[in-house]
Amino acid sequence: MYHILLCCASGMSSSLLVEKMKRAALERNMEVEIWAVNEAAIKEEAKNADVILLGPQVRYKKEELTKGIEKPVDLINMRDYGMMDGEHVLDHALDLIHKNVDEQ
Repeated sequence: MYHILLCCASGMSSSLLVEKMKRAALERNMEVEIWAVNEAAIKEEAKNADVILLGPQVRYKKEELTKGIEKPVDLINMRDYGMMDGEHVLDHALDLIHKNVDEQ
């Protein structure tokens, strides 16, 4: 099972994207846990994640938000976020997870 954490300013705007990602995973018969949090909760929630994706609203805080987190972290593509493209964002998260496993 993959554990994917999304972080945005309030955790609310990512909720729709989470649902679309879950739907994409379900169509692929994949077991995933995907959830969204606000920036204040990222440090606590990071321990439960395989990968962390940051929404465009917090991209300028990437270094601050993820300092000390030893998981793959990346930004969600602005176009994918705006289009709520759950398939693309899921693919990006899985790529980061697999790349991290390959490097270990």
